[in-house]
Formats: sequence, structure tokens, C-alpha cells
Amino acid sequence: MTQHDFNSPRLYVDAPLGAGAALPLDRNQSNYLGNVLRLAAGDAVLVFNGRDGEWSAEVAGRKRADLLTVQQQTRPQTVTPDLQLLFAPLKHARLDYMVQKAVEMGAGRLRPVMTRFTQVSRVNIERMRANVIEAAEQCGILDIASVDEPAALDRWLTDRDGKRLLVFCDEAAEVANPLAALKDESQSGIDVLIGPEGGFSGEERALLLKQSMLVRISLGPRVLRADTAAVAALALVQATRGDWGR
Repeated sequence: MTQHDFNSPRLYVDAPLGAGAALPLDRNQSNYLGNVLRLAAGDAVLVFNGRDGEWSAEVAGRKRADLLTVQQQTRPQTVTPDLQLLFAPLKHARLDYMVQKAVEMGAGRLRPVMTRFTQVSRVNIERMRANVIEAAEQCGILDIASVDEPAALDRWLTDRDGKRLLVFCDEAAEVANPLAALKDESQSGIDVLIGPEGGFSGEERALLLKQSMLVRISLGPRVLRADTAAVAALALVQATRGDWGR
């Protein structure tokens, strides 16, 4: 297992990385390093951009941290798992939690889907992306999960790639062993679908059950809230079809 440096601060930067590169810091990054972490010129941080791996860098600046000088690579870039989480949007703090945990669990793409019983009509995509970056910074993750604009569930199902495995977390599925159900499936990419608090409508369920490369799984005998269900489903997929077995 790759050894991570959990002691050094990590910072996401949207710029190419290489030895000797000078990275100007924006106001928020400068405030975070200088006022929150109390770093000064000469202190070390780790930087990543989701493309070039992780690099060590040194803080520079006279009165405040306003520049980073890149030194050497500490870890090569990892490959983003071909794992997408689709979910009915939740409210504020619970959506923040779901996004952060999905990133920690290895989801490479996040897509809100609007269903008949979705209780949230607007999704703050920029806030989702900020949570993606924060989770990656805190957990030693090198890639940045993409965040898609919301899409209607029926439209997405009509346009989806039928070669990908669709894992339908269905509260109406029989309580059986989901590990066994997932282990027998082959696929080119995995989509995990979590429904809204009120469940799927009859029309949505009928459309789902017509999909190719579909596996229905139960998440156990207890009722789970949507954000908890996302973590449970991603754990099952990673344990059977994902990168936990590498």
C-alpha cells in the first residue's frame, strides 16, 4: 500500500506541476496557508492538480504566503476509478457529507439526477466541487472527481451507455447477499444509483428495470438515509468490483 505523508499540509492547485515551477497563490489559498496554518516562507507543503501527481513545494513571500516553489514529485498520478455515483440531490449539510464521502470512497464522477420525489430543486454545483477538492486535500487523494450538472433521471436513462453496469440500490429488492450479486457481474465502468428519500415512482422503477446491464441490490434490512446509502453502496462496489482488491 502506498505510504502517504499525512503530516504535511496539502493544497490543490489548478496549474501544471513540475520541478522549479512557481505557483502564485490566490487570496483564499494565501489566507489558508498564512493565517490558518501559520506557515511562513521556507515551510513545506504538498501540492497536486489531479493530473501531474503530488509534489513537494516551498512557501515563498515576504509579508505573507503568496507563492509556492515546486521542488520534486512525491507520488505519481493515480488512475481515476471508472465509478460514477448518481443521486437525487439532498439539502446542504447532507449533500456536503455525501459528496465528501463519495470522493473518499473512490467515486470518479458525481451526477445529481432529478426524480419525481426529489425534494431539492436547485443544486449548488460550485459548492459540490469545493467539497470534492476539500476531501481530496484532506485524504491524500490525487485525482479530482468530476461534478456534472443535474439531469432528469428519465433523460439520463435514455442516453446512458448500455455497456456500463448500473447498480440500482432498490429498497424493494429482496434482502439477499449484495456481494454475491455484484461479484458475478462484468462491466465496462460502473454507475451506482441512489434514489431520493421518498423512493422512486412506479414509472421510474419500470424504466429502471428495462435497463441493460442492470443489477438490483438491497442495502440490508434497515432503512438508510440517502447519504448513508451512498456510502454503503460504494463500499459494496469497491469491495467486489473496485480497487479495494488491488
